Amino acid sequence: MPKSTADFQSRSFAFACDIVRLYQVLERSIPGSLARQVLRSGTSIGANLEEAKVAQKSTGFSSEVL
Repeated sequence: MPKSTADFQSRSFAFACDIVRLYQVLERSIPGSLARQVLRSGTSIGANLEEAKVAQKSTGFSSEVL
């Protein structure tokens, strides 16, 4: 059963919020560059979803992001 796009977006937003909280803990205990990389990679899913949504609208493809 396919999940709705809104559900996927809300779950990815919740994941990004968890990553930000993890970053706040990690920046106190590990080197800064590693903590920043965790933050960048963990929150990039939101940017990727938005980019895919815009590309889908502009080109007219009918695929789903799941």
